[in-house]
Amino acid sequence: MTARGTASRFLTSVLHNGLGRYVQQLQRLSFSLSRDSPSSRGAREFVEREVVDFARRNPGVVIYVNPRPCCVPRVVAEYREWAGLGMEGGLNRGSSGSPSAQSPLPSTRPKSVNGAVREESIHCKSAEDIATLVQKLADQSGLDVIRIRKPFHTDSPSIQGQWHPFINKPTAPGGLRPREFQDAAPAQ
Repeated sequence: MTARGTASRFLTSVLHNGLGRYVQQLQRLSFSLSRDSPSSRGAREFVEREVVDFARRNPGVVIYVNPRPCCVPRVVAEYREWAGLGMEGGLNRGSSGSPSAQSPLPSTRPKSVNGAVREESIHCKSAEDIATLVQKLADQSGLDVIRIRKPFHTDSPSIQGQWHPFINKPTAPGGLRPREFQDAAPAQ
């Protein structure tokens, strides 16, 4: 398949995440595993030994463990969905203390938790492999991995072109001379 046939987008971060403060996009992890199945041994070891350390490193992630008989072990990661920057109904209080117009600051709270959902099988994996997988899920934004069009993008492009360090440097090695010196030189 050609590059034009695949999905692509410009390089962005979710809601300019990290510009002011970082908000981890992973909201919930759900582990489904069997209590006595041999294929769930690594998942049980991860839950017994390493899930507490992961929860301490990532306090904004809610972790659920669902022991189910005869199921294939899996982990489901649910990410935040930012349903736009709508205005909240909060009121500004002026210096007099009386309520005035709506708050001019947009709300950055997530509207719902029904964003992207990733389901990964942890069938016959060791506790270390599951720890690596869970950390990878925690570091992701929940967006699909697709081709990036350009490594830079702006919403208001410049008509002058992209800046580079040689934009105002002379093109000749001796530099540019005024027109009168250029015309006088061949006459001699």
